[in-house]
Amino acid sequence: MKLATLRQGDRRDGALIVVDDKGERYASAKDIAPTMQAALDHWEGTEARLRELSRDLADGKVESHAIDFEKLGPPLPRAYEWVDGSAYINHIVLVRKARNAEPPETLETDPLVYQGGSGVLLGPRDDIPLANPEWGLDFEAEICVILGDTPQGTTQESASSYVRLLMLANDITLRNLIPPELKKGFGFFTSKPATAFSPFAITPDELGDAWKDGRLHLQLRSQLNGELAGDPHAGPEMHFSFFDLIAHITKTRAFTAGTILGSGTISNEDQARGVSCLAERRMREIIADGKPTTEFLKVGDRVRIEMADAEGRDLFGAIEQKVVPFAKKG
Repeated sequence: MKLATLRQGDRRDGALIVVDDKGERYASAKDIAPTMQAALDHWEGTEARLRELSRDLADGKVESHAIDFEKLGPPLPRAYEWVDGSAYINHIVLVRKARNAEPPETLETDPLVYQGGSGVLLGPRDDIPLANPEWGLDFEAEICVILGDTPQGTTQESASSYVRLLMLANDITLRNLIPPELKKGFGFFTSKPATAFSPFAITPDELGDAWKDGRLHLQLRSQLNGELAGDPHAGPEMHFSFFDLIAHITKTRAFTAGTILGSGTISNEDQARGVSCLAERRMREIIADGKPTTEFLKVGDRVRIEMADAEGRDLFGAIEQKVVPFAKKG
């Protein structure tokens, strides 16, 4: 089942819609749940009805409309929490080298997470505003899960029952703001602007055998200005699975329905698979040539992030964003 949010003027949370398998048409879900958050809050009662609507849409039994991606917001326009992990060790090692920092001693035993801003999230076609090119704007292609109500003390073995939906993310980062922030010893903040998400959030059953043990075993494809940046495999080198991450974040507290949990940047050791962020490419250039030649994102650059299944069927719709100059409102 594919779900999405249609923007509705000044209604911040938009309107929940069910999308067909091809990602081309949709039906309104207003009679089941007005918003994605409402559906998540009452998942035990809404899931079966949403699935029935999805079947009726496929069979042509309900009124449907063509998808206009420009009118879609993020599946969750604002989330109760946005917690991002860093589950790919190769990414951690490379980006730490890029800022002359050592990986943590617990690299392989204790997941890294940070809490990002969740009140303002970007849709799949929203521009990326850049206020200062010296801040080092970068994209980061990731996979996310949306959780239901998840209790404190959730184990890896029980974590799967709390995963409601999956989607893609562009965890936009301002690389040159990270070192001075971390030097304060209080974590990321200004270095992490609003994150963008894929058009569609999908239920795990849509992924078949590709969703296994809390990992998504498919390739995540990123393009920069129409050229392939990378297509790494998301499954095999995800050191900490989503189930591991869920167990980690619930060690000391519970999480409410509508929490988004990210995988961190998808990364493979095989350089032929390319990169899911520019920081890794720059670090590989430093290792090979002593200095980076790749520039960070600049005004006019375009980023595309997408994932297909083994048959080439698009799963989440594409994130397609353009970097534009920041323009202060009001």
